[in-house]
Amino acid sequence: MGTTVILQADGLCFSYPQHPLFTNWSARITAGLTLLRGDDGSGKTTLLRLLAGELPADAGALTINGVSLSAQPVEYRRQVFWLDPRTTQFDQITALEYFASLHGQYPALDTALLAELADGLALAPHLAKPLYMLSTGSKRKVWLAAAFASGAAVTLLDEPFAALDKGSINFVLELLADAAQSARAWVMAHYEPPAGVALAQLIELGA
Repeated sequence: MGTTVILQADGLCFSYPQHPLFTNWSARITAGLTLLRGDDGSGKTTLLRLLAGELPADAGALTINGVSLSAQPVEYRRQVFWLDPRTTQFDQITALEYFASLHGQYPALDTALLAELADGLALAPHLAKPLYMLSTGSKRKVWLAAAFASGAAVTLLDEPFAALDKGSINFVLELLADAAQSARAWVMAHYEPPAGVALAQLIELGA
């Protein structure tokens, strides 16, 4: 794992009405795991959405491996995995159909790994069900399996342990430990560092 910058943010500014969140925010994200730590209201999820190119910043620039979000938005987004874990966008399709849809977005998707992750997260009984039938925890496991198998240069994770059972939490911790040593950049929003996982960087967000 080197120190090459994968995701670069320069001068990001973003405000909700009467609530400025980020002013001239910049960062250099390298391979490994970067933790975004902050209390509720500090802007963790908003920042992930900005980095994903899902939410337009008021000002600033984002690049992944030299690809600019403003100049090449489609190519930029193909290099980043992000899905709001609270989304209902895919509720009418099955987990298997959702997994199949990933091939068009992520050229480096590892299908064999995806199957292993689904097994490790105990998703087998749920793969053929429409996602609206799944519990919050099971839906989150679907998103996590997709994230780790996507092969994306940058993977953004929002509270990855929320609503998971203890066995799945331990499984995700193992995945994060591997991710921390990988050539991909991982940015995780959480309240504290994950146990036993080496961090490449810790970014504190103020409330």
